[in-house]
Amino acid sequence: MKPPYGRNRVVIEGVKPQIDSGRHPVCRIVGDDVVVTAAIFADGHDHLAAQLHYQRSTERRWRSTPMTPVNNDIWTGSFKVDKLGGWRFTILGWVDHFITWESELRKRLAAQDPALAAAPEPEPVPDDSGGWTLPTVTGEQNIPLALRTGAILIKQAASRAHGPDARRLLEAGRSLNEKADRNDAYYEYPLDDEIVELVERYPDQTFATRYEPELSVWVDRERAGFSAWYELFPRSASPVPGKHGTFADVEKQLPEIAAMGFDIVYMPPIHPIGRAFRKGPENSTTANPGDPGSPWAIGDKSPDPSGPSRVKEDDGGHKSIHAELGTYADFDHLVATTREHGMEIALDIAFQCSPDHPWVTEHPTWFNIRPDGSIQYAENPPKKYQDIYPLNFESPDWRSLWDELYSVFEFWIKRGVYVFRVDNPHTKALPFWEWCLGTLHAKYPETIFLAEAFTRPHVMYWLAKAGYTQSYTYFTWRNSKAELQSYLEEITRPPVSEFFRPNFWPNTPDILHKTLQDGGRPAFMFRLVLAATLTANYGIYGPAYELCENAPAKPAAGKTESEEYLMSEKYEIFQRDRNAPGSLVPLITLINQIRRGNPALQRNESLLFHPTDNPNLLAYSKSTPDFSNIILVIVNLDPYNQQSGWTDLDLLRMGLVPGTDFDVEDLLNGPSYTWHGRRNYVVLRPGIQAAHLFRVVRMP
Repeated sequence: MKPPYGRNRVVIEGVKPQIDSGRHPVCRIVGDDVVVTAAIFADGHDHLAAQLHYQRSTERRWRSTPMTPVNNDIWTGSFKVDKLGGWRFTILGWVDHFITWESELRKRLAAQDPALAAAPEPEPVPDDSGGWTLPTVTGEQNIPLALRTGAILIKQAASRAHGPDARRLLEAGRSLNEKADRNDAYYEYPLDDEIVELVERYPDQTFATRYEPELSVWVDRERAGFSAWYELFPRSASPVPGKHGTFADVEKQLPEIAAMGFDIVYMPPIHPIGRAFRKGPENSTTANPGDPGSPWAIGDKSPDPSGPSRVKEDDGGHKSIHAELGTYADFDHLVATTREHGMEIALDIAFQCSPDHPWVTEHPTWFNIRPDGSIQYAENPPKKYQDIYPLNFESPDWRSLWDELYSVFEFWIKRGVYVFRVDNPHTKALPFWEWCLGTLHAKYPETIFLAEAFTRPHVMYWLAKAGYTQSYTYFTWRNSKAELQSYLEEITRPPVSEFFRPNFWPNTPDILHKTLQDGGRPAFMFRLVLAATLTANYGIYGPAYELCENAPAKPAAGKTESEEYLMSEKYEIFQRDRNAPGSLVPLITLINQIRRGNPALQRNESLLFHPTDNPNLLAYSKSTPDFSNIILVIVNLDPYNQQSGWTDLDLLRMGLVPGTDFDVEDLLNGPSYTWHGRRNYVVLRPGIQAAHLFRVVRMP
C-alpha cells in the first residue's frame, strides 16, 4: 500500500523540547519563550519553509510563527506562553516553490551578459505566422519563461489571499507576464520586498508535512520557578514553654518570617494525631501522657473533649484539623493573613493513616491485610512505624480510594491553599499521581506540588513528568566539589531541566546531614549559600536552621551514624528564639534580599561552573539572557580551615570580553574590586566569610 502522504516530501525529526516522545509535557513559567528546534529537510535542492504552530489547550485556533534555518538542516522558532495551564505545539514544513523560483531567478539574472544592458533595442523580425516579434537575446537563461513561471506562482498565492492582498498579487502576476512579453535584452530583478512578503503570507501548504504527535507544554506561575520555603511546626509556635501552639501563634511569627524574605510557610500535617501506638521522644514506641505524637500519624476519629466541637466535614482524618491548633475559621484566617504578608501557606499531604483514622474502619480494603487479619503497619527494616498504616493501591476498591485522595487536595484548595508538599509520593502508585495531578492542574492550574521523594532517579524524574511542580533532591548528600558540579550539571540542563525543578533543602526534620553535625555554624552558613544560589527554589527547616542545631540522635542498631535530630520536633514540642545570639537570621535575610534583587539567581539554566586550583573552592556564575545581571559565587566547602586559590573564569560565556578588566561588588561582605581577566586570587575564612557573592559590573 502506498502511503496517502506520498507527495509530502519534507521530513521533520529531532524536535526539541519534548519528553518521552511527547507523552509528558515540558515545563515552563508564565512569560517564558518556548524555543523549538528541529531537523527539517527534503530531497533535492528545493527551498523549504516551516512554521511553528502553537495554542493553549483551551483554544480552537492555532497560532503560527515562521521558523528559520540555522545550519545543517536545523531550524528554530519560538513562542511566548503568557497564560497558566496547558499549551501544545507542532511544526509544519513544506517545499516552498515560490522561494525556490525566486532564488533561481536571481541566479539567472546574475548570469546575464552585462554588455547586453547597454545594447541597442533589437529590431522586430517576421515570425512563422506572418507577423513580427522581438528576438530573444537573453541567451540560455530564458528569463521570460522564468517570469511566466513566477507569474503562475504569484497568481496561485492570490487565490489563497483576500481583499487588497489578492488584488495586489494579481497585479504583480500580470506585471511579470508583461515583462516576459517584452523579451528585453537585459532584465532587472522584477519584484519588490512587499510582493515577496505577500506571497509568503499565503503559502501553498497542500503537501506540507505536519509533525506528529503534537507536543505539550505545562505553564506554571512565577512562584513555581522562584521561591524560598520556610518550614515550621505550628504546635511549637507558642511563646509559652511547653504549651501547644496554635494557628494564631503562627500568625504572630509571620512578620519575622516575611522579613527574612521567605515566600512560602510550610507546615507539617495539621490533622488529628492517632493515639494507638503513639510515638514518644526519640521515636520511642512508648508515649508518656501528654506526648503529642508524630503529625504524620494522621487520624483520630474520636473528638478531643478539650478541643473545639467538630463540624460536618470534620471526620478526624485528612480533612480535619488538630483540635489544639484551632478551628477551620482560625485556619482560614491564617491563610488570609499569610497572603497579606506576601507569602503562602503550604500544607503537608501525607497519604497514610494512624490506626485511629476513620478510613481504617470505614474502608478496611484500602489497607494491606496480613495473614492473621491485622493491618500491615509501615516498615523500612529495621525501622518500624507501628503508628502508621500505608495505603494499598492494589485494593479492589482502588477507584474509590483514588477519588477520596483527590478530594483531600480539593478540600484544602477550596480553603485557599494552593501549595502542597507531598510526603513520600514514590510509595504511592505512579498511575494515581498522573491522574490526580493532571486532573487537579486542569481545574486549578495555579497549584504547586513539591515532591518529597528521596528515591531512585528514574522514579524522581517520573514524578516530575507526571505533574510535580518542584522536587526535593540529593543536594543534602552532595558535598564535595565534584559531586555538586556533576549533580547540578545533570539537573539544570536538558533533558532533565525540561521537566524537573529542583528545590534544595540543607536540612529537614528527618535529615541532619553529617556535614552539619560536624561542621557546625560554618557548615550551616556555606550550605545555605549553596542551596539559595545554585537553584532558584530552596527551603530550610527552622528555627533549627537559624540556630544551627546539629546534635544527632543515637545511631540505630547496626548503624555507625544517624541523620535524625537528638531532640526531634517530630515527636516533641520545642519553643525556640530564632533571634538568639549567633542566629543566622541576618545572613538568611541578606541572602534572600540578594536573590530577590538579582534576576540571574531566579533561574537555573544559566548556571556555569568555573575551574579553581583548590578543590575546596567551588566557583559558579549565573546570568540573565542579555547579561544585564551577572552573579559570580565562590564558596569555601571546608567548614574548618581558611581556603584560598586562583579562579579561571570562562569570561566569554559570562558575557564578558576576555582579557578585559571588570568590577565586582561583594554583595555578602561589602567591598568592590576590579578584576583583571579570568584569573583572580580569593581567600575565604569559615564562619566569617562563607562565600563571595559578587555582582559583576561591566567597565564603561
